Amino acid sequence: MPLFGLALMLLLSLSSSCTELAESSLLQFLAGLSRDGGITMSWRNGRDCCTWEGITCNADGEVTEVALASRGLEGHVSPSLGSLKGMLRLNLSDNSLSGSLPLEVISSSSMVSLDVSFNRLGGSLLELPSSTPGQHLQVLNISSNFFTGSFALTTWEKAKNLVALNASNNSFSGPVPSSFCTSSASLAVLDLSHNQFSGHIPPELGNCFALTVLKAGYNKITGTIPDELFDATSLRYLSVSNNGLEGTLDDAQIHKLSNLIFLDLAMTGLSGKIPDSIGQLKRLEELHLEHNSMSGELPTSLSKCASLTTISLRGNKFRGELTNINFSTLSNLKTLDLCSNNFTGTIPESIYSCRNLTVLRLSVNKFHGQLSKGIENLKFLTFLSLTHNNFRNITNTLHILKGSRNLKALLIGVNFRHEVMPQDETMDGFENLQVLGIHNFSLTGNLPIWLSKLTNLKVLLLSNNRLTGPIPPWINTLHTLFYIDISNNSLTGEIPGALMEMPMMQQEKTMAYLDIKYFEVPIYLPSAYQYRSINALPQVLNLSSNNLTGIIPLNIGQLGALDSLDLSLNNLSGEIPQSISNLTDLMVLDLSNNHLTGPIPTALGRLNFLSKFNVSNNDLEGPIPV
Repeated sequence: MPLFGLALMLLLSLSSSCTELAESSLLQFLAGLSRDGGITMSWRNGRDCCTWEGITCNADGEVTEVALASRGLEGHVSPSLGSLKGMLRLNLSDNSLSGSLPLEVISSSSMVSLDVSFNRLGGSLLELPSSTPGQHLQVLNISSNFFTGSFALTTWEKAKNLVALNASNNSFSGPVPSSFCTSSASLAVLDLSHNQFSGHIPPELGNCFALTVLKAGYNKITGTIPDELFDATSLRYLSVSNNGLEGTLDDAQIHKLSNLIFLDLAMTGLSGKIPDSIGQLKRLEELHLEHNSMSGELPTSLSKCASLTTISLRGNKFRGELTNINFSTLSNLKTLDLCSNNFTGTIPESIYSCRNLTVLRLSVNKFHGQLSKGIENLKFLTFLSLTHNNFRNITNTLHILKGSRNLKALLIGVNFRHEVMPQDETMDGFENLQVLGIHNFSLTGNLPIWLSKLTNLKVLLLSNNRLTGPIPPWINTLHTLFYIDISNNSLTGEIPGALMEMPMMQQEKTMAYLDIKYFEVPIYLPSAYQYRSINALPQVLNLSSNNLTGIIPLNIGQLGALDSLDLSLNNLSGEIPQSISNLTDLMVLDLSNNHLTGPIPTALGRLNFLSKFNVSNNDLEGPIPV
């Protein structure tokens, strides 16, 4: 016999087929599936179960791993999987499994890693019997399911080797267990976010000396952040945002977390100042304190956090000038969000030395003066919001900003009061701009022709100005525009036919069309709505509160993708076109306060998504369609 054949026979003789118990347990699991994701062919053809798809065995024929993530499985998790005595890893994540998580599985004495995340499992986690032997479980991921009830304390008391627990995105309630690190001294990752936990943050978590990640945001936790928590000095990621906490950040405590990379205390009810000792967090990359009641001036020591990439302080009561911060030391800064505070003075020149800055939001403060040419240094700037301040000289501002070639969103509304809209036909730049907000200025003048050069524009906000003249016919050259708000101006003339030819109001937006990665911070529109990304914006045509005359174009039904159409408070006449009934996505239709006549088309009853319908204060007749 050739040597190769002899070696192959020897290898086969040394390998063991799976045990009868293992095969039986796996087939019981298969029988509990209503949708098997195509594994039946592999699992039921008489082959050794150690060769089945997703199954790994050891030399003794014991199943050591079941890896069936993202297979489209439906049904329940069979208790039989708990009888696989050699099982080390079970991964059933990203399926559609339902029912409970069997006690036999979670109490397996051999299991090292259990991942059932992103399923439809529910119910409570059952208490382990006192007779249950100690577990070897190191990683438990039960996130993104429908689990309810309180945490079973005996489960964690038995899991003395637990390193990582992710129970996020469920409906767990009751207090956060205080015994995690008492039982599991090696616990490094604890994610309890997006649940309904209540009570206080357990001071005992400060004994978690190996803990590097603690996420408990989006719960119902109350009280203060205990001083003991700052004894968990290995923490690199700390998030307890969106809870009902109170109190201040203790200057004597925060500096202990010198390994912190990510700190998120947003929407926690914190008050007081940012402590000076924040400057000792040399590794800190992201600081999120938004939507609290914090106040005072920013500490100069913040300049020492040279690793910072994100500073988000919006929605607080911070005050003073920014000149006490030396931004030139924050060379890694990418996002600076100081929106909705009480900052004053001018924008410090040192901000323009943050050459990696991509997002700059200074809106809703009390800044004044003119924009500096130094902003041209921010070559990667994609999002700039300066709304609701006291800046002046819009012409100079736009001429400076046109050099920001990567700018995607420019929101500068509620500034430049009573100035004139720049009409310079030679103005160029802004070729990548997708969102432009120049609203609430009381600006005068016409709709400038330089807007026609913004060929990538998707959102145009020019409301609440004093613009005059007609809506120009070049409007339809903006092929990507799907949100137009030029309400509350003094525009005249008829609604141009060019508006009926807007491609993105005729068809649904697609993900391929939307460039959403540039919008990593919320976009606030004049309507007071907030959108996390441009993808979430509705398709809108708002021409209300102008002096438009003539009829509503008969072919307005071509704009079939519109979510909102507002032509109210104009001087429009004639009948309501039947073609409006083709706008089947409409949620808002307001034609009120015009001079419209005739019947209300009965076909409007087909607009099933309408939440606002107003045709009052016209000369219409007949019944309102239902």
